[in-house]
Amino acid sequence: MKKPKATNPELLELASTLKKKGRENKAEIWRTIAKRLVKPKRSRLVVNLSRLDRYTIKNETVAVPGKVLASGEITHPITVAAFTFSGKAKEKIEAARGKCESLTDLVKKNPKGSNVKIIG
Repeated sequence: MKKPKATNPELLELASTLKKKGRENKAEIWRTIAKRLVKPKRSRLVVNLSRLDRYTIKNETVAVPGKVLASGEITHPITVAAFTFSGKAKEKIEAARGKCESLTDLVKKNPKGSNVKIIG
């Protein structure tokens, strides 16, 4: 078995959970997110709010396999699930009446991964 690139125990636990849920529910989306999470840190995704605003519509659910940063503005409410958020990004999303949640919470709410878009 290949040794994972990431060493953060929290990240590895999340990736393991996502893979398991992906197999159990036949949901390829969770396995794809898990693969992207365990990439080396320099290759991990960082998404700005401007990108989220550009590629989403009102009340959409988005998964970010990385970190969400506060650069830009968000003009409509969306639900964003990510590994981490910057403090300002969380404030801006909530100010737009959106929701910030962890990837684990999203998997519990939506085990099949239906109507979830991966941004990054």
